[in-house]
Amino acid sequence: APKRYWEETQNATKKVEAEKSSDESKQENTDKEKKTDPFPGDAPIPEERMKKFQRGNKLEVPAGTRLKLRETLTRSEAGSDLAQNQSARYDLLLTEDALEGEEDEDTCTISQEDIAEAVDITSGSKHLLLGGRRGHVTCIEWQTKNLMCEINVMETVQDIWLHSEAMFAVAQKKWLHIYDSSGVELHCIKKFNDVLRMQFLPYHFLLATASATGFLQYLDVSVGKEVAAIPTRCGRLDVMAQNPYNAVIHLGHPNGTVTLWSPNQKEPLVKMLCHRGGVRSLTVDKTGYMVTSGLDRKLKVYDIRAFKPLHSFFLPAGASCLSLSQRGLLSAATGDIVQMYRDACGGAPVTKPYMAHRVRGTVWGVGFCPFEDVLGVGHAEGFTSMIVPSGEPNFDALDMNPYRSTKQRQEWEVKALLEKVQPELISLDPGMLGKVDNATFEQKHKERVEAVGYDPLAHKKFKPRMRKRGRSSAGSVEKRKNKVAHEELK
Repeated sequence: APKRYWEETQNATKKVEAEKSSDESKQENTDKEKKTDPFPGDAPIPEERMKKFQRGNKLEVPAGTRLKLRETLTRSEAGSDLAQNQSARYDLLLTEDALEGEEDEDTCTISQEDIAEAVDITSGSKHLLLGGRRGHVTCIEWQTKNLMCEINVMETVQDIWLHSEAMFAVAQKKWLHIYDSSGVELHCIKKFNDVLRMQFLPYHFLLATASATGFLQYLDVSVGKEVAAIPTRCGRLDVMAQNPYNAVIHLGHPNGTVTLWSPNQKEPLVKMLCHRGGVRSLTVDKTGYMVTSGLDRKLKVYDIRAFKPLHSFFLPAGASCLSLSQRGLLSAATGDIVQMYRDACGGAPVTKPYMAHRVRGTVWGVGFCPFEDVLGVGHAEGFTSMIVPSGEPNFDALDMNPYRSTKQRQEWEVKALLEKVQPELISLDPGMLGKVDNATFEQKHKERVEAVGYDPLAHKKFKPRMRKRGRSSAGSVEKRKNKVAHEELK
């Protein structure tokens, strides 16, 4: 039978609705396919980069630790893991960490003028302190070249040290002098005479000085008190460096030996024979490497964790000044030439310099600017800044922030004073401070037992008291024993 017109209209509308619903379902399926991430989660980080930013061994919370201490340790470990992951992840973006030449081009032949034209220099470090042999001392903002103070002490300047922009020390011909940022003399410390070299220990607020009379002295700059004065009995001390890892002072001597010192002992911790002639210069890296140069015209690299030599290089004229950057780049000055060596502390022996530059006079001192790609060179004709890819891009703002303001510097100084490490804790292995000497504890406990006649730490066996009216039955006695044992476990 033929269909009515209204029946045909109903069938057509149903067919249109079915087609619309099928199109909508297809659209939803395609949207879901687009939204699904083929690589869910964070990108994996290589283990080598994670080990690069590892901050010591992972802390294991011992059993029986109190709840509040356990939460504090867990929170601290989580923060350390987060900092390690972020540093390793951002390090993937730092693809250019060295100077690279064109094909078959030696980077040693690239001049500083060509490098300066190709780069843009920005810096967060601010202050530079310069001292001349004839008594000229100046402090400037080295990026803007604004002068902060300029004085002439009218004496020979042996060494200088800048704690912050508020205070600096100058080792003059006779005594040690402390000046403020305006150049006004604050202190004249006559106990520290004939000082030749100075090193500052930032976490201990100690200024270590080496003198021409053979004395190694420590000054606590927070209270202005002499902590220790050690007669080394090794003659004139004009070669000095510090180990940033454990704050141990390294001294080089004319007989070719290098000695390691702590303010807690009158004798050297370690004595090493490094050269057949006198030691001219030395520098120490925080990762455990020491580089020395001597009158035998040799440059030697030592692993001071095992006190073993790693490499030995022969330089035709020797090296008078050495410095290691935060990323392991070594600078060695010979006469009026400054050479940089890459991967000198690890890997295969270095056969040629990585970069080189000639200055206008004999070099007296070199030093890398922290967190910057700049090497400062002091020579007979003045001061020169070299562009050398050497700075550490990842800095810990809680420890050392190169972009801090005046208010942040004041807060940092107060916090550093509150957390100052005592000089008695300086040792070769700083990790020993967190360990318990079980042998000494057992020996002291044994001596105490012998002196007292009984063991005060021993727990007596609990014996329940006899109670009447049926309260000392076997079941109740056992309950009391279990209750005491449970309380002792807490």
